[in-house]
Formats: sequence, C-alpha cells, structure tokens
Amino acid sequence: RPRPDRGAAQRGAPAAGGSLHGAARRRQRARINMAESTEMAELEESFRKFAVYGDTKATGQEMNGKNWAKLCKDCKVIDGKGVTSTDVDIVFSKVKGKSSRCINVEEFKKALEELGPKRFKDKSKEEAFDAICHLVAGKEPVNLGVTKAKAVGAVERLTDTSKYTGSHKERFDETGKGKGKSGRENIVDDSGYVAAYKNAGTYDAKVKK
Repeated sequence: RPRPDRGAAQRGAPAAGGSLHGAARRRQRARINMAESTEMAELEESFRKFAVYGDTKATGQEMNGKNWAKLCKDCKVIDGKGVTSTDVDIVFSKVKGKSSRCINVEEFKKALEELGPKRFKDKSKEEAFDAICHLVAGKEPVNLGVTKAKAVGAVERLTDTSKYTGSHKERFDETGKGKGKSGRENIVDDSGYVAAYKNAGTYDAKVKK
C-alpha cells in the first residue's frame, strides 16, 4: 500500500502561526479604517457647523471664504509660521470653482490637503493630511451659542438707577439694589423723631445709661 506524502500535506497546509498573524493584521486594519471613518464623519460635521455659522439661511453644504478663514483660525490650522491667513485665502481661491464664491465638502478636504504639508513640515503628505484633519474634526465655532446682549443707548439709560428721579429714585439704594416694600409704600414713622433725623434712637440709649 502506498504511503501518504506527508511533505505534500505539510506544504499545502498554512502554518498556524501565520494564520493567526494574518487575522491580527486584518483586525488592526479594520480598527484603523473604522477610526478613519469616524474622524472623517466628524470632519464633515465640523464643515457643516462652520458653513452655517452667522448665516441662518445657509444649508451647510457650502462654505464661504469668511467662514473658511474662521475655521482655520479657530481650529489652529493657522499658526502664523507654516500657515498664515494669506495661505488660507490662496488655497481657498485655488480649490473653489472659478465662478463660485464658496467651497463644498470635497473642495474643503482638498484645501486641508494643500495646507497639511505647510502646517506639518516634518511629516509626509499623507501624515500631514491626517494631522490637519485631526485639528479640525469634532470642532465648532468658538463663540457658538447665545451671547449676552449689551445694553446700549436708550436701554442703558432706562436701566441706570442712578439717573432715576422722584418716587422712582426712592425705590433703589445708592448701589442700584431695590429697597423692596420700603421703597414702594409710605411707612408711618411713629418714633417721635423728625423724618430723616440722623441721630434717631440715640436719646433712649443715653437715658438708659
């Protein structure tokens, strides 16, 4: 009876160690791809937030030059050395359409790719793009939200208690704090002293001594 060719079986069978290493590499690549996908989604979300900033009619699909410059400033893309405000303006004009005044999200990514090597000169083009995307991803305009309105003009004059006169003046003390009930009603003074007498109450104290 012919003997089985063990060498052939061994040659055809993949090494167990190699199979495990291959699986580990595939899992690592999957994690990297997932991380890149998440960061790209955050990058596009940041694009939308900056694109609608200051414009209630904006759709978030396109970004104007002013908001592009704000994004670069707020996200520290502009460092004053490798990347300046002039660089930002030049790249914006380069990537946008000739007749367009705005850039879309794909042109936005091209602009970041252009600025990457300038901002991160010690990295390769791919690494610089990843690094500059990391600066922007997940960020939003720094003063996004409600800001306190400053009282000016007529409003400021109407709310300045130091300018009140007559009965209105009596409702507030010198610091502008309301006096409450004592400032609204005439409280009868039955102490026996003349109104507003500065030494009121001192007679009884002297008699007791």
